Amino acid sequence: MKGFFHKLLIVDMTEKTFYVRELDDKIMESTLGGKGLATFLLLENNPAGVDPLEPDNHIIIASGPATDSSIYGSCRHGIFCKSPLTSFYGESYSGGSLALPLSRTGFDAVMIKGASARPVWLEITEHGVVFHNAMEIWGKDTFDSEIYIKEKSEAKKCGVMVIGPAGENLVRFAVIKNDRWRVAGRTGMGAVFGSKKIKGISFSGEKKRPVADPEGIKTYNRNILNLLKDNKATSAYRNFGTPMMVDIMNNAGAFPTRYWQKGRFDKKDNINAQAMVEQLSAKSHACRNCFMGCGKLTKIDDGRHKGLVLEGPEYETIYSFGGLCMISDIKEIAWLNDLCDRLGMDTISSGNLSAFAIEASKQKKISDELDYGSSDIIADILNKIVRREGIGGLLAEGIKSAGEELGMEDFAVHVKGMEPPGYDPRVLKGMGLAYAVSDRGACHLRSTFYKAELSGMIEPDAIEGKAELFKDFEDRCTLFDSLIVCRFYRDFYTWDELSKIILLTTGIEMDKKRLEKTAALITDNTRRFNIREGLTPDDDTLPPRLFDQNLEDGSGITREELNTMIKDYYRTRGWSDKGVPPEK
Repeated sequence: MKGFFHKLLIVDMTEKTFYVRELDDKIMESTLGGKGLATFLLLENNPAGVDPLEPDNHIIIASGPATDSSIYGSCRHGIFCKSPLTSFYGESYSGGSLALPLSRTGFDAVMIKGASARPVWLEITEHGVVFHNAMEIWGKDTFDSEIYIKEKSEAKKCGVMVIGPAGENLVRFAVIKNDRWRVAGRTGMGAVFGSKKIKGISFSGEKKRPVADPEGIKTYNRNILNLLKDNKATSAYRNFGTPMMVDIMNNAGAFPTRYWQKGRFDKKDNINAQAMVEQLSAKSHACRNCFMGCGKLTKIDDGRHKGLVLEGPEYETIYSFGGLCMISDIKEIAWLNDLCDRLGMDTISSGNLSAFAIEASKQKKISDELDYGSSDIIADILNKIVRREGIGGLLAEGIKSAGEELGMEDFAVHVKGMEPPGYDPRVLKGMGLAYAVSDRGACHLRSTFYKAELSGMIEPDAIEGKAELFKDFEDRCTLFDSLIVCRFYRDFYTWDELSKIILLTTGIEMDKKRLEKTAALITDNTRRFNIREGLTPDDDTLPPRLFDQNLEDGSGITREELNTMIKDYYRTRGWSDKGVPPEK
């Protein structure tokens, strides 16, 4: 079977050793690589109930059969482990260009176990692993660390992933960075690297992934490009990027504002896509093998942050710092974005926790004097989190722990310990289902179901029949995460297109029914992992505030509405009424 190397590199950080395991066709065909393979390996290798920051929590870096092909949107990699933020399944994905050198090592995945006594960085090639002393860069930010590892790596055409001070200090929402601005952002993967004393990894090699039909892929890509390069969706991403969602969500009344108390921000024109073009000179920037260019290279030309250059901010960063923290200056949001990048922290969690801290101050739960609208206050909070100083030490443990410690459990907004992205489920009720049942906690990307509700495929207020359409979205996205391809190709890579991509890369013929069966197996395995780690149906819910506090326009979601959708979802998946998948 093509599309895979059939090799897993296993690295033991404690012993500073490595070995290679052969992966047979049965495993690769049933999992399709990426998320499917990683989930299989976590179930097989992670001890049940392991502490996420202990050495026995394995972390897996994986590619898919489309990686290092010319399939558009395929230059992505995934990172998987038990999450230190939620203590359930952890997964995070990143684009840029790193997936190519990762694939060129000749391994379908790298699985890392154990923990080093001292900081190291790894050099992974087709020949194995070299362990390097990282004391010289321990404590450095992500930008300097990536430059250092690239300069020290034997191969000059290497790709590098790194953590920042947040990961080193085990902040539970620390990220892993690559290509300077690209981020495997959610669920705390950087903290797991930090617990293993891994500052970074370089990847390089000359192995070329075998594909079933190289000429067919070339023809397929030409057809896709000719058909879609000037598509309306393509143009929207190229011209405005994800910040276009600021206006869309604000107009829908679903732009979370003032820590989830409102659905509209009256100063949204100061932080939307147009503001980025006018104030940050935003220009389109694409990952390798992509014609969309949704990323925005930006620069601040005046003011106190003059000279700052970055990619972003993305919509989620604008929502979390702009909406939740009520910062009405896109330049200040860009500055906070850059600070999170350097420190190595997830911007969604960072913005949510900052706004939560402001509310804790207003409710006199903490002695700090904090208020909305000040980027300096937010920057101080972020630096305290990384140093684990004062209130920062509490926030570094995540929203669930902070809420419990401060007696604000019913005020803290999270699902399974992870804060939601910028789509309020009191308006988009299908997103309420998405947050509640997502395997990694509140997440929009496991299904991107906001697309269905905003585009009119199904009414946002609808309850009946929503689970069936949601499952269709979720199944297709699960296959995206195994192949691994970018979410923003969801409008283009229909079920039929996914069948073509799999046939061209692997040689396996899969009709929609077989694709759905494969996606269901991966979803069931992920659910089994979570149940093994203590998940119960009570965890498939929304925070009390989102049930009990309607938005200013009266929009809300009830427990009964959510429970109806969840019951329908369990049934549609073939799970028991307790959310348990059938026996294998």
